[in-house]
Amino acid sequence: MNSTELLHILALLRVDGVGDIVAKRLIHHCGSAEAVFQAKKSHLKSIDGIGTVLLHNLKDTTVFQKAEQELAFIEREGIKVLYYQDVSYPERLKHCVDGPVLLFGTGNFDFSNRRIVSIVGTRQITSYGIDFCKKLVEDLACFNPLIVSGFAFGVDIVAHQAAMEHELQTIGVLAHGMNQLYPKSHQKYVSKMEKNGGFMTEFWSTSNPDKENFVKRNRIVAGISEATIVVESAEKGGSLITATMANDYNRDVFAVPGRVTDRYSKGCNDLIKTQRAQVMTSAADLVYQLNWDLVDKAIPSIQKQLFVTLEAEEQLIYDYLQKQGKQLLDVIALTCNIPIFKTSSLLLTMELKGLIRPLPGKLFEVI
Repeated sequence: MNSTELLHILALLRVDGVGDIVAKRLIHHCGSAEAVFQAKKSHLKSIDGIGTVLLHNLKDTTVFQKAEQELAFIEREGIKVLYYQDVSYPERLKHCVDGPVLLFGTGNFDFSNRRIVSIVGTRQITSYGIDFCKKLVEDLACFNPLIVSGFAFGVDIVAHQAAMEHELQTIGVLAHGMNQLYPKSHQKYVSKMEKNGGFMTEFWSTSNPDKENFVKRNRIVAGISEATIVVESAEKGGSLITATMANDYNRDVFAVPGRVTDRYSKGCNDLIKTQRAQVMTSAADLVYQLNWDLVDKAIPSIQKQLFVTLEAEEQLIYDYLQKQGKQLLDVIALTCNIPIFKTSSLLLTMELKGLIRPLPGKLFEVI
């Protein structure tokens, strides 16, 4: 995208009454943002939802002054800009009707990856939440997912740190412009994140981390990913809003259960109870539901370990598969009398030990 195109897109987004949905509608009908400003009033009137007030606002030339200031900032700071029609724009976000027309970013990110997971939760994370989040990312690392979160205190930063520890790409979606950082105490993580991932926002350099911006940015966290995982949440909170948005976008939502007496498990337990989220007890739950396959991952093949020590239930499953050959997950769980969610977790563990392998159609067999 050249500077002239970007200038007109920025100007269009600054027109009073033009949001992402209206901007896309105008661009679709006129062919480009520049064409919108050049279009005749009669043509614009024929577009659904475009009334006299908006037609008047489109004649406001001050929007170009604001656009020029933002364009100067973008060029001066070397900000990356992703346009919703670009190939490099996150694919899943393209299918969200209210997805941002423009995304601004810094770092080294690549959305051709496919397996994108958002991890969200309370800022008041407990030791239980920290341990679960770290273990979750560790167990998912072999699938090389891109980990998305909001770079806030609590669950967000634990997820980012765990991703960096396992050399996974991770992106923080910000609720303000690229001219600042919130919270400031997380400045120490910026350099490392930008080496393999980075930061993204829809907000201009004139935007501050206001309360409403956090809610708005949550739709990016929800829409960009294949699944959203709520690790811990109180009865109310931003992560529950993100879960609702993910459901609206027809994405998979998972919640980590906790004790009914724990304040920061209340939100997760409610999501599960009302069937707005699937139970997550381990990485295996996500792997099973999303039908991820270790055979497809671009890492060296797992070699079978010698003299592996198996737990009693692992041994039961192993002996059954060795005798019966390839079997369906549901059949394994039923025959071995182990709950399906636990069977899924055991199978993943055994797979990582190099004892079994998954086959298409949720089949498993001994290696």
